[in-house]
Amino acid sequence: MHEQLELEVTALAHGGRGVARHDGYVVFVAGALPGDVVRAEITKAKRRFAEARATELVRPGPDRVPDRCEHGGEPCPGAPWQGLPYEQQLKHKSEQVDDALRRIGGLDGFDLQPIEPAGEQWRYRNKLEYSFGEDDGGELVLGFHARGRWDRVVDVQDCMLASERNNAARNDIRDWAVDQGIPAYDRRAERGVLRNLAVREGRRTGAVQTRLVTSPAEFAKPPVDLHTVIEGPGSGTDGPTGALGSEYLEEELCGLRFRISHRAFFQTNTEMAERLYAIAAEAAGLSGKERLFDLFCGIGTMTLAMAPSAGEAWGIEVVPDAIVDAEENALINGITNARFRAGDARVQIRPLVEEAGKPDVVVIDPPRAGLSAKVVRRVIECDAKRIVYVSCNPTTLAPNAAQLEEAGYRLRSVKPVDMFPQTPHIECVALLERSG
Repeated sequence: MHEQLELEVTALAHGGRGVARHDGYVVFVAGALPGDVVRAEITKAKRRFAEARATELVRPGPDRVPDRCEHGGEPCPGAPWQGLPYEQQLKHKSEQVDDALRRIGGLDGFDLQPIEPAGEQWRYRNKLEYSFGEDDGGELVLGFHARGRWDRVVDVQDCMLASERNNAARNDIRDWAVDQGIPAYDRRAERGVLRNLAVREGRRTGAVQTRLVTSPAEFAKPPVDLHTVIEGPGSGTDGPTGALGSEYLEEELCGLRFRISHRAFFQTNTEMAERLYAIAAEAAGLSGKERLFDLFCGIGTMTLAMAPSAGEAWGIEVVPDAIVDAEENALINGITNARFRAGDARVQIRPLVEEAGKPDVVVIDPPRAGLSAKVVRRVIECDAKRIVYVSCNPTTLAPNAAQLEEAGYRLRSVKPVDMFPQTPHIECVALLERSG
């Protein structure tokens, strides 16, 4: 039995956990918000701080609003900030961007622009992944892992982050699985069949793509578009995949039409992705003549959205399937001044500079881990006049921006964009310009 403490939460840390103090000791509490008094279970104790998870809300904070999205009597694990009024969510996110840049990056003198609020605070996600499991009575469930539990899945009937169309697709597949009597995969016992379900939606096209992930087994043809089979005990979702329906999802973004492979990354909030790309395009300041490099281009969404305003655009992406999509998407949209290369940015930037010449503008939209030191060095070698850094994690943007400033760039502006209401996640668009 882990130690239980009663704690009063006074602030929010990066990553969204509540901050409390106990006998002068800092405790980071998952599932707690400022003003809350909670009973919490210590999950990890270090010399200077501890980590805990809230097990009971003793007294809600004065500003807390009732949860709208619950599953099995528990708050939705995908909406940990839903108890915060939306205006406070925006305030905390903007403050966390500012704090990361100043405290972690040692940066100042930049223009922190007002945060761009989300158009929709609920039902905004175009993709959700669900897990199969069993309830206490042995009945099949399909939903989310309970907070802090890898071995317990909470059934979902209506997730308020997903559209009605997404919810209906999930519920139909669960009903089919129950009707067929197919068992869930038990990760502890390493037996069973049904593992995961991904539901992806074209918000503008109305298309829905479903991908079922199972262990090898004989059963009736599932009513899904894609079927992935996973051998062995792993918990991943990538494996040999067969198409039973639509192999690609089609979506419209920024007035363009895109084909998306199931392995390819696509922003999970379609409507706010358009705002994000418009803000990035404004920061890029294209006049129709520039050479543009997009270093983590995915299926080419940002490259192709900016290409009509550039002289030429080049995209680099490590996922080969995404590059196939990007080239097809250029053809679909009749964009002839965009080219794409498959490979890791670390090794592809130098050959691209040799082939195309140095860029005027570099666009960077990296994973949460940010840029490695080597990629930063390659970006500096590009000697671009402007760098537009689209970040999903201000704590990795900060050191990268500091490294670029050391090399002669200046962080001019940062615009936070709320892509993920009800969560601590925050995107922002940073503009860096070469000094002199």
